[in-house]
Amino acid sequence: MHIGIIGGGIAGLTTAIALQKLGIQAQVFDSAPKFEPVGAGLALAANAIHGFQRLGIQEEVIAEGNCLNGFHILEENGRLINRTDSRAISAKYGLDNFVIHRADLHKVLLRQLPAHSLHPNKRAVGTKPAAKGITVQFQDGEEQTFDHLLVSDGIHSAIRQQLLPQSTPRYAGYTCWRAIIDNPGLQSEYASETWGKAGRVGWSPIKGNKIYWFTCINAPQNSPQMKAMRVEDLERHFQHYHSPIPELFRHTKPEQLLWHDLYDLAPLSRFAFPNLLLLGDAGHATTPNMGQGACQAVEDAVVFMDELRKDFDFNQAAQRFEKRRMPRTHWITRQSRLLGNVAQSENNLYIQLRNFALRRLPTWVNDRQLEKVYSVDF
Repeated sequence: MHIGIIGGGIAGLTTAIALQKLGIQAQVFDSAPKFEPVGAGLALAANAIHGFQRLGIQEEVIAEGNCLNGFHILEENGRLINRTDSRAISAKYGLDNFVIHRADLHKVLLRQLPAHSLHPNKRAVGTKPAAKGITVQFQDGEEQTFDHLLVSDGIHSAIRQQLLPQSTPRYAGYTCWRAIIDNPGLQSEYASETWGKAGRVGWSPIKGNKIYWFTCINAPQNSPQMKAMRVEDLERHFQHYHSPIPELFRHTKPEQLLWHDLYDLAPLSRFAFPNLLLLGDAGHATTPNMGQGACQAVEDAVVFMDELRKDFDFNQAAQRFEKRRMPRTHWITRQSRLLGNVAQSENNLYIQLRNFALRRLPTWVNDRQLEKVYSVDF
């Protein structure tokens, strides 16, 4: 079975590892000059850790990250809105609230695959049917034919756009800055987010005495004003937010700052096509509000491995994959977008009511939500 994978991010690499466990050496193509991720920190919840366990690389992943004891949501003055005990969740569902540098996760994934299966600097721009299989067209003019193709090249996938012309990314309504910095002396075993009228700021300690932070501000799409924002501008914007937020900005170097608008995909009508399957962000990109983007990519890899193992019929496995994954990924996308809208509100009355409700949220409501996120049908 000659399989090509378009996209060398978390979805593509994890799927290549999953196929390798079935005795299939897929070829992975990525548009970047090197298989080197650009990004900052990311969260891996219990469902992703279970997926890595199924692939036999759980311990390698855990060794590169940091498990936190809880997750706090705070007001801009530092008053607690809501607290989640990650230790209790981990005891029930498996390791949770695990944070890792994206580059470190990629290193673990790349170690599992032979170098000859990785092809950088190959941007896929389209596909066409072949006599036996499917042909991929690359930006450099080359074409390659495979029996089957897995498309996992992200939210801006040209192949998905060709197959589903209406599937353009939709703007979330807010823009985001991120950085990983040396820890300026903070002592914390928690991930925290602060929600206020000016925007949202989150931070987590990660391995190597580093801090990963992000901030989201409501803004028009592709705003020149937002693009021009520097670290000192962010510090001024959030100057009335509680400590340690000003210190985080103050200890961030300009070259450490990453900026981008946030997008997701409206739920698609299908993932499976003849000899082709959409995976990861190419099929169900979500906003990062639930910390489930990477987790859903890992789930995709494991579920497709499960389905392909049943009969080694790619198209049948792809159809079964679509049936299993579509309701879940649609729900994650909708819930994450809703949570972002709730967190990013600028309405004073709504903010007061939101914070009041979250402080009094019954434990069973949160437990039911977690049950739905973490209970995967592996």
